[in-house]
Amino acid sequence: MMAGGRPRSFDHDEALDRALEVFWRQGYEGTGIADLTKAMGINNAPSLYHTFGNKEELFHQVLDRYAEGPARYIREAMARPTAREAVEALLHGAADATTDPDHPRGCITVHGALPLSPGARAAHDELTARRAAGEAALRDRLQRARKDGEIPAAADPDGLARFFTTIYQGIAVQAAGGATRRQLHQIVDTAMAAWPQQTGA
Repeated sequence: MMAGGRPRSFDHDEALDRALEVFWRQGYEGTGIADLTKAMGINNAPSLYHTFGNKEELFHQVLDRYAEGPARYIREAMARPTAREAVEALLHGAADATTDPDHPRGCITVHGALPLSPGARAAHDELTARRAAGEAALRDRLQRARKDGEIPAAADPDGLARFFTTIYQGIAVQAAGGATRRQLHQIVDTAMAAWPQQTGA
């Protein structure tokens, strides 16, 4: 054993992945330090604090890990050449990711801070900020699409961003509640029917 209670074979990224699974399944408030040390292969709380910081700091690292792993489809979707392709890929990607049998159902950014108590306020605020940033990125993409003529000049990027963000988050809630992947993809297809069409399209 190394000093601090970690085995010599300790893998930092693997430990974060295990912490991610615990937070994702149990939520921020429902996850205790004992749950984390057990899942991460760390012998005691001081060793966890030494390596990852406190629970709040670890959660922040887990969210970054989530963004680069199970949720990387978001970045890939936003890189699509048109706004419609980006939104469609985002929503269909969410339908796949939230029903992936290799992970807990749903989305950690939607599920992670529920229920909320004063002790979970920082986690709640972090998740709220990340969701808001996602909506802002989508709004910027839609504003650019209107400027470039992809959507009509009369289209409302703010309203569209809120609408598709609501669908996106709703997919996670439905997945956590047991909706099938097929059902979620059908929801996406229905939502995309609201995409603003150019006159004469």
